[in-house]
Amino acid sequence: MRTPALRRVLTAALTALALIAAGGLAGCADESAGGDDGNPRLRIGYQRFGGLSLVKARDAAPDAEWSLFESGPALTEALKAGSIDIGQTGEAPPIFAAAGKIPFSIVGTSEPIPQGEAVLVKEDSGLRTFADLKGRTVALNKGSNVHWLLLRLLEANNLTLQDIDVRYLKPAEGRPAFDNGQVDAWVIWDPYFALAEQPGVRILADATGLASNREYVLAHPDALANKSEQIGEFLRTYRTVTDWGIANPAERAAILAPELKIPEEVTSRALDRSARALAPVTPAVGDELQAIADGFASLDLIPEPVDIRSRIDDRYGEVFQ
Repeated sequence: MRTPALRRVLTAALTALALIAAGGLAGCADESAGGDDGNPRLRIGYQRFGGLSLVKARDAAPDAEWSLFESGPALTEALKAGSIDIGQTGEAPPIFAAAGKIPFSIVGTSEPIPQGEAVLVKEDSGLRTFADLKGRTVALNKGSNVHWLLLRLLEANNLTLQDIDVRYLKPAEGRPAFDNGQVDAWVIWDPYFALAEQPGVRILADATGLASNREYVLAHPDALANKSEQIGEFLRTYRTVTDWGIANPAERAAILAPELKIPEEVTSRALDRSARALAPVTPAVGDELQAIADGFASLDLIPEPVDIRSRIDDRYGEVFQ
């Protein structure tokens, strides 16, 4: 008789604990989802060096909920999961995301940043032009901005993807592979680019004359429907902070270096070439992205053509004027 009675007591106790735990978790979720004014928090996805990093580092949007991503493709996966409302990527991730049927609109961009991505090689490699990479191993992050740079460089040098051995490595994988000589070249963006600029490393080519390398602000359709005003207010803050940073480069580097967890001189070097003013999305920007999408489709790097122009949403254009 004692065993069934004991089981009933234990069952009741465990049920009570489960209910308490569930209530506690629900309370935490509600608290993190709401701002001081009771409105749902704006959930922002950012990369460690993108323009949004300065907004976060200055705590200019204290009611926002921030999520850090290593690359644009990882950020667009968060959009797919509905775990962020807006985020910032380079020019290729939106195209791969559109090909993957991920819902988003493009609501902002930046001025071109062609010097912010480059092909790096070792000084003693004997490689002096991009054409010298024929038959060599080249590392890059698949679906990121540098993916388009690689295609443009191949085209400019009358080469194809079949002429090189491409290794798709995330930045955290690409750096040691490059340092240890496991790949001949690394196509990478700032601040990883600036961090890798050590003695014995040379810039083989950057995106000048080949790719704009803009940053893009993507927003989830649900956020545009339910948090449109919050997004507008945040983008105004983003614009103000970005303009301040461009006007105050020394202070900007001092603030961002701890956020980026890299030396201030490296931060300054990267920002000098990669920090640009924000800009509205226009039909011309849509055409620029569409050309990139068509290029990826023609090489079967995405499963089918995508209409990236239709993702342009200029409702916040006046914020960036």
